[in-house]
Amino acid sequence: MAITDTTFITRSLTARLFSTVTTIAIVALGVGLMLVLLGMRDAGEAAFRRGKGNMHMLISGPQQDPMVSVLNSVFYAGTPRTPLPWATCQSLAARYPLEWAIPTQLGDSYRGLPVMGTTPEFFTRFQPADGVAWTFAEGQCFAAPFELVVGAEAARVAGLKIGDKINLTHGTPKRGEPGHVHDEFGYHVVGILSPSATLHDRAIFSDLTSAWILHADERRERELGPDAGLTTADELIDSDRKITGVYARVMTREGSGTPAALQQVFDLLRSDPEITVAAPDQEIGKLFKIVSNVDRIIVALAATVLVVGAITIMLVLYQAMEQRRRQIAVLRVLGCSRMRVFGLVVTESAVIGTAGAVAGVLVSLVGSRVVAGELYRRMNLVIDPGLDPRIVLGVVLGTIVLASVAGLVPAISAYRTGVIRNLRPIA
Repeated sequence: MAITDTTFITRSLTARLFSTVTTIAIVALGVGLMLVLLGMRDAGEAAFRRGKGNMHMLISGPQQDPMVSVLNSVFYAGTPRTPLPWATCQSLAARYPLEWAIPTQLGDSYRGLPVMGTTPEFFTRFQPADGVAWTFAEGQCFAAPFELVVGAEAARVAGLKIGDKINLTHGTPKRGEPGHVHDEFGYHVVGILSPSATLHDRAIFSDLTSAWILHADERRERELGPDAGLTTADELIDSDRKITGVYARVMTREGSGTPAALQQVFDLLRSDPEITVAAPDQEIGKLFKIVSNVDRIIVALAATVLVVGAITIMLVLYQAMEQRRRQIAVLRVLGCSRMRVFGLVVTESAVIGTAGAVAGVLVSLVGSRVVAGELYRRMNLVIDPGLDPRIVLGVVLGTIVLASVAGLVPAISAYRTGVIRNLRPIA
């Protein structure tokens, strides 16, 4: 039976099955790592941009870093440090052409989940994802102090349901620390939101007045002692009415997403020394430029793994050629030309690279889903880990070319194999 090129390559690969599979796995690891990184980077940025909702800008207290302000007030990364006076917040709509300006206050938590004080407008005007309005899975918006609306993920994590009574914790204590619980004020859960696929799903929302009362009570206790009694809304003073961020949208014509006056309003706000203004889109772009420096390191690591895979292919095939010199000499006697032998070895190398690339694509599909699931579990960040076909094709073709180049050294060794010397009887 005639031995075809395909048969020769197949038998060659299966004769050293363990080394073949190991080499394919190394190549697959490099391809999978690179595709996961490239796919998740763009998907992650899109997820963050979706989470800023339909606001045009975030207004916060003076002398704050705009990026940190966005991360804290929009993505709940931490507690904003410099509050905005309530009087300044009230004057924003009169001083600037804003369609709406929704005050927020962050500073308390419940079982590690952030609690945001805000107004009912947060659920009627602000959209958690642009074009996606809030809806209630159960209950309704708060209508009185000390009522809570709970995000979908927060309700699941904390096991909260309509009618539950809870006490909030001052700040967000570190893991293992009990923290100061406001046990003198009980909150009632009156609404649970439907999932929005944003980080807001992990938050709990209260009205501003009750958020102010909690911290005013601490002030009054320091000033008046333990006999101060529970604070009421009538006992609030201007310094108690603090705001950590204002979600704002510039007046926009119907059907238009970006108003023509947006940049002008942004510049006017930025010139006001009493506030810090941030455009979430711009700050997210800056954030991912910083992240891209880390991306380059990981891309370099993935490329290194691919190069290691190519070197492994070269070493495995070179060793195989050394052990099969007699077989190659027999092929030459049977009429196989030097160039055909050369081509067989390069093709064998390309087959290993192709198998590794295909396996790497499958690894990336599974890996992306795992990473996306973990991000959702830890941060409630919904990421669609799709892969750009152009990127996949480029990485696959690059891997095959790299593997083919790696096969040149053993192919040259096979090309130079002498017939007479290698056909001598084995002693």
